[in-house]
Amino acid sequence: MKVKFKATPEGEMAIVPRAEYERLKAFEQEAEEDSGTARLIAGAKREIAGGAPVLPKEVVDRLANGENPIRVLRQFRKETQAELAVAVGIAQNYLSDLETGNRKGPLELHQKIARFLGIPLDLLAPIAVSGKESGSAKFAKRKQVIADVKRQRGQR
Repeated sequence: MKVKFKATPEGEMAIVPRAEYERLKAFEQEAEEDSGTARLIAGAKREIAGGAPVLPKEVVDRLANGENPIRVLRQFRKETQAELAVAVGIAQNYLSDLETGNRKGPLELHQKIARFLGIPLDLLAPIAVSGKESGSAKFAKRKQVIADVKRQRGQR
């Protein structure tokens, strides 16, 4: 490698061919990536040591392939739809609709599901919607209207 040195007011400078400069820059970028990867791994090890849940590769692969996270994680925890539905206070057919993607659930419901399954909410939050978007506000209003009508009619 041809290197030329030149004295400047800032100090001695090395002048290298462009190809050598590009090669050295690539080494620098690779070292930065390796350092970043090492930080990520160290952070993950700390989280795991602190009790963060660990998912098997098969579960992670299913999630990465776009399968519904509620279904994948429910099956991983060996829970039935009926058990999960009862635990979070919804009908089994609603849970089925959530798992097939026919309906969207509010974030509050996804928090209950995550808590019951012992998983981070981050795994379910991407498929959650606001209460208004989920229709839960509509159902609450409908329930209130039915209760009002029954009260007016003297029913319970």
